[in-house]
Amino acid sequence: MPTFEFILGGVTAAPGFKAAGIHCGIRRNKEKKDLALIVADQECAAAAVYTTNTVKAAPLYLTMENLKNGRARAILANSGNANACAPGGREAARECVAATAAALGLSPTDIIVNSTGVIGQPLPTKTIVSAIPELVAALSLDTQDVAEAIMTTDTFSKTAAVRFTIGGVPITIGGIAKGSGMIHPNMATMLAFLTTDCAISPALLQEALRDSANRTYNRISVDGDTSTNDMTAILASGTAGNPEITKKGADYDIFLAALNALNLHLAKKIAQDGEGATKLITCTVKGTTCEETAATIAKSVISSSLVKSAMFGTDANWGRVLCAMGYSGASFDATKVDVAFSSNEGRVQVCKESIGLDFNEEKAKAVLGPGEVTIEIDLSDGTASAEAYGCDLTYDYVKINGDYRT
Repeated sequence: MPTFEFILGGVTAAPGFKAAGIHCGIRRNKEKKDLALIVADQECAAAAVYTTNTVKAAPLYLTMENLKNGRARAILANSGNANACAPGGREAARECVAATAAALGLSPTDIIVNSTGVIGQPLPTKTIVSAIPELVAALSLDTQDVAEAIMTTDTFSKTAAVRFTIGGVPITIGGIAKGSGMIHPNMATMLAFLTTDCAISPALLQEALRDSANRTYNRISVDGDTSTNDMTAILASGTAGNPEITKKGADYDIFLAALNALNLHLAKKIAQDGEGATKLITCTVKGTTCEETAATIAKSVISSSLVKSAMFGTDANWGRVLCAMGYSGASFDATKVDVAFSSNEGRVQVCKESIGLDFNEEKAKAVLGPGEVTIEIDLSDGTASAEAYGCDLTYDYVKINGDYRT
């Protein structure tokens, strides 16, 4: 198995990348940064995966167009306004990209663009364009400002970087992410921007990113809503000096494993930061005939409002777990389900072969009390397994979203 070292940094951890985040005026609060830029020193292989929501924000369409050649050099993003279903949205996205390209001396097609925030409001294009020179001037190796600039209702910034080797050559992948509410990705509002110095072809980079997103970001849920703006994008400069990965094999497998490690780390941070959340919930499903079945069941469980509410109330209501499994659409033997809850306070089994056990309610309540809780499911019907990640559903979720727009 390849080894990975998590290191300090985010999108500037890999050599050859700079980033910036400033307040340009999209958001009323001047303490909130709202415009972000990531730039590579040279052209990169590039890839992205997008929301499966039929209603997509204007910037996603422009990014899809720009990435047809599998190349890019910069990522521009704003918070406070989603530029989705907004008057003149596509023209606004193009104008912001054009201004950024001009300031950087690049072609507009070299730029990935995205937005996050309120849907349906016109993007304040002039405000953004006038701030581009300041944004470019702020480019540095600091990663905190850019991570903060893409946040909306997030309570903390999400950055990570991992280092590993391919053929003895040190390689780094770094990333930032945002997400707190409207999180139910199927690539919510979730964004992730990644950079690496690995040499890899655009085609394999796209395949690796799609595979990784399916195993990480697509296995989290906060509230069951898939956003109009979800995107994960990656730039690969190739400056590490490893032989370019152009076909699947040992080198590709190492890169994919490292990418999965980084994305899983960021995905769990998103789930943990769910709006109003007090707990990170992990659902592990084992004993299935295929990983897809296990993943489907696990995500159904962590997406259940009743399960999430029970976790908030430290109620070991295992019947809600079986209910969520039953409507997941996955095929399994409903007479062979074992369920247990665990945390750093211990473990309590509550169900054996789909029949409730006589367990200690006080112990179960203690087990469900900490900030990280695991729901363990065993179907006793194979060797495949998978995990999904979510959070509890609290009173504060309704408070936060009841007047989000106003």
